[in-house]
Amino acid sequence: MSKKRPNILWYCTDQQRFDTIAALGNKYVRTPTIDQLVKEGVSFVNTYCQSPICTPSRSSFMTGLYPSRAHNTRNGNDTFNHPPLISKMIADSGYDCGMIGKFHLLSSGHRTEPRLDDGFSFWKFSHAPRDDWESGHDYADWVTKQGGDLDEMRNSPERVRPHLHQTKWSTDMAIDFIDGKRDADQPWMLNINIYDPHPPFVPPQEYASQFSAEDMPGPYFRESDLAQQEKLSVCDFQGEIKTPEGHDAHQAQANYYAMISQIDDQLERLLNHLEEIGERENTLIVFTSDHGETLGDHGLMWKGCRFYEGLVKVPLIISYPAKFKSDLVADGLVELFDMSATLLDVAGVDQPEYFQGQSLMPILKGDCDGKHIRDAVRCEYFDALDMNFTGGDGSFATMYREGNHKISIYHDKNLGELYDLEKDPWEFDNLWDDPEYAELKSSLILKSFNNHVVYTTDVGSERIAPM
Repeated sequence: MSKKRPNILWYCTDQQRFDTIAALGNKYVRTPTIDQLVKEGVSFVNTYCQSPICTPSRSSFMTGLYPSRAHNTRNGNDTFNHPPLISKMIADSGYDCGMIGKFHLLSSGHRTEPRLDDGFSFWKFSHAPRDDWESGHDYADWVTKQGGDLDEMRNSPERVRPHLHQTKWSTDMAIDFIDGKRDADQPWMLNINIYDPHPPFVPPQEYASQFSAEDMPGPYFRESDLAQQEKLSVCDFQGEIKTPEGHDAHQAQANYYAMISQIDDQLERLLNHLEEIGERENTLIVFTSDHGETLGDHGLMWKGCRFYEGLVKVPLIISYPAKFKSDLVADGLVELFDMSATLLDVAGVDQPEYFQGQSLMPILKGDCDGKHIRDAVRCEYFDALDMNFTGGDGSFATMYREGNHKISIYHDKNLGELYDLEKDPWEFDNLWDDPEYAELKSSLILKSFNNHVVYTTDVGSERIAPM
């Protein structure tokens, strides 16, 4: 094997739940390529994003800070006066770095996303797979050059055909980057950001036809969810509160799994290319997503100011069989920017003192079993979605999980949720007002508050003298 530092293939989907991989227990989805990564790598099955919304989550894992500490808690933001991005740090260490697809640290509304000091030598940009941008939307320009019309295809019964899809384009661009000219001893890092399985759930007909609504198990839902969500309806969320039938949730699930199936096929194509050119052995592969999707759970569809498992837990698989453990499922608590700290570790970059992620290298190398990684994890929603999406007024909420207990506090609404995930893994029985849990609730509120103060307070500039 080459002595150079490993290449890094960082594959990030958009809005993909943690429970969407066949090898990790979902018998309804088709993911043979991701399943192989599970066998050849380490799966961190309790990985929590730091916000259930795109920009704050991505800003968090690109900086190694909680969104509020990074000063980027909203979608639709104009600017981002950012700490060093991990891609820049890795590029400065000698890696050739590329980015394909959706970056979304800044707003792409009414403009293509402006570049930051990101370190990428290769930049192929795509936000939503529409033709909304006059210039700079590389995917739409590529479709046009192929003779396709995105808007026409999106509105057709067949949808965007597989050979013109953003997922396929991303693979084409990835192969172009990997095959690009660089010194033989220079490693590369490629950050691929697929837009799927983000709504709307409109897979190509070729994939949609492989999954039937009648075969789907449907969302995690009880009739009592309607009253619970009505109580929480003052908190921002996309869409309306409905039964699974009202959401047509079984069909949405079928389409969602179809989109993931297409992702799996294109990932297979990319990994096969690495094998063909002799780069697979020296390439570390990361598979993850920015946040999850409610998909009908508890009467909700899409995302917003909630912290249910399907929305805040994401896949995280790290595969590098030449050096790391294989076929290991680590169920300790992980925060998504622990992935970021791990990438710096892999690249040989010293972690900055301010960095809030922690490297997962001890688990990857087999020095510990991954049953305990963090004592607690937290997640934020601070005015994250525009009222055009939610009809709300900008909610502020935090989530804190310690052990099997998870508390969510809607700070501006005087509401909360408390769940025992061991007894109630899909969060049906809210213990917030249960007197038997009052002491536990008070303890978790204090711990959550202390956690927030310690980890998100910005103390200002560097101290240069004692006074």
